[in-house]
Amino acid sequence: MNVIEVKNLHYTYPDGTSALHGISIDVARGESIGIIGANGAGKSTFLLNLNGILKGTADIFQVLGQSVEDANLKFIRSKVGVVFQDPDNQLFMPTVFDDVSFGPINMGLGGESVVRAVDKALAEVDMSAAIKRSSHHLSFGEKKRVSIATVLSMDPEILVLDEPSSNLDPKHRNELIDLLNTLNHTKLIATHDLDLVKKCCTRAIIFDKGRIIADGKVEEIISRNNLE
Repeated sequence: MNVIEVKNLHYTYPDGTSALHGISIDVARGESIGIIGANGAGKSTFLLNLNGILKGTADIFQVLGQSVEDANLKFIRSKVGVVFQDPDNQLFMPTVFDDVSFGPINMGLGGESVVRAVDKALAEVDMSAAIKRSSHHLSFGEKKRVSIATVLSMDPEILVLDEPSSNLDPKHRNELIDLLNTLNHTKLIATHDLDLVKKCCTRAIIFDKGRIIADGKVEEIISRNNLE
């Protein structure tokens, strides 16, 4: 079953910069897809369209059977969790608990339900011990994990990650790869890290100048396009 269906998606920024030119992608439930391409290729723009942070135009644009439009954005945003490249753009509350509970509270959960959601999400990223700490006093690798927890706490079906391994040292990068491989969600990962794509993804899609130029199995895409 496809959880994402996109046909002929276009997006132009307010300054007139055309960023996506007819993107078409179907994503099956449980797939882990690496989205690769140079800076400015349209990767991040595409990801931010998936839960309506940016709003392009398309012939078909559905997430979990719902059209990506204003009336459905609350549902879609509860099901599509976006993890930004810079964790400081995601962590803004006084403590880790406050950051991770922000999403569930805004979804209408309260009391023990919020506490359970936070505890579960932090356990999944192995950051339970940090629950009372200030997010901004964490290491960069810890911030990355807590950023993922802020999304997991809303129990999404789809995880969207923008450059998750950027600026991580080798130890924290390897820990991140291990973490991603424990998560059974449908995952779309925009990255320049081809080794991460090999270890975490079964499918790769290459963006170039706002268009898809290749889509297929990871090893075939990387070798055929001389990306190593």
